[in-house]
Amino acid sequence: MAEGQVKISQRGADRIRSGHLWVYRSDVRSAEAQSGDAVRVTDEHDNFVGRAFFSSRSQIALRLLTRDDIPIDREFFKSRIRTAAEYRGRVVSDTEAYRLIYGESDLIPSLIVDRYADWLVLQTLSQGTESRKEEIVSLLVEEFSPRGILERNDPRVRELEGLERRNSILYGEVPDKIVAAQNGIRFVHDLHTGQKTGGFLDQRENHRAAAKYASGQVLDCFTYHGGFALTIAAKADRVEATDLSGAAITIARENQQLNNIANVTFSEANSFDALKAHDSSGRKFDMVILDPPAFAKNRESVPAAVRGYKEINLRALKILKPGGTLVTCSCSYHIPEALFLNVIAEAANDARRATQVIERRTQARDHPILLTMPETHYLKCFIIRAI
Repeated sequence: MAEGQVKISQRGADRIRSGHLWVYRSDVRSAEAQSGDAVRVTDEHDNFVGRAFFSSRSQIALRLLTRDDIPIDREFFKSRIRTAAEYRGRVVSDTEAYRLIYGESDLIPSLIVDRYADWLVLQTLSQGTESRKEEIVSLLVEEFSPRGILERNDPRVRELEGLERRNSILYGEVPDKIVAAQNGIRFVHDLHTGQKTGGFLDQRENHRAAAKYASGQVLDCFTYHGGFALTIAAKADRVEATDLSGAAITIARENQQLNNIANVTFSEANSFDALKAHDSSGRKFDMVILDPPAFAKNRESVPAAVRGYKEINLRALKILKPGGTLVTCSCSYHIPEALFLNVIAEAANDARRATQVIERRTQARDHPILLTMPETHYLKCFIIRAI
């Protein structure tokens, strides 16, 4: 079978040589390849650039696999998977739920694998990884011996690749709900229908960091399944946690009962309204936690997102006691760290509060950031002391 060949512009080649892994369709000069092929990439002067997954549909036409002229075969993927697993063995601790493979950051573009205790959840988000799904599942079984592997291939991005959205068991058995501990707290995960692959694993280390500063009365906004609230509960007198989703609050309470934690109250409420009500009533807290969903889904929504982030941070700072702690997060890739920090600074100024940045944090280390690819850095978390 002939090897697929793709020729790209000088701009595309320079992008790859600078360390980015994507080449857009506008930089493809010619392509002799099938959907999902691992192709040989050259520049306009026929110089070898690398080997990459080719997509016939997406605006991301190429996802680089390697800049070396080597075969893209089973041994290639086995080596990359083992390297990713060895890294997690060094940085992951005190958890049964974590990201095993983080796509581009682990140099296996568009492949996500999360581990929940003895089960794996897989996402193949491009034509390239989809075409090798059977081989990838075989390798995961060989390397990790899971009890089951579920594909959560329901993200909308698959439609941009011309792939159907699906949710199915690929290996073994996967129950409707499983329990996996993080930071010594047991959480229920619905792998079939829960957010992302069944839970937000990227905040795990930030949950633990927040616990170092927790005390007294705590307000946890946008709590989802209670990740922050339940992790910090042992250090607080009382935690009040809110979320707009009744289904999320139901699972948060289930998690609370699972861990026999008595000093947390979960309520179904709009966190914007809860913050405003506490501000109006003069209620004060020792810690406020803000972990909202992404306010900016695209560049066009950035101005509205900035207003939203400023409002919740302003309200939070106004209800903090002197010396209180604000834990504030943004998972919007389109809100860079510098902009988010500036929004917090403006909110602090409007609230007439002097603030100190105690910790500047990001996603957990099992979601590593590829330095030459800003798209892999999305989560910002600041721990701030309000004087």
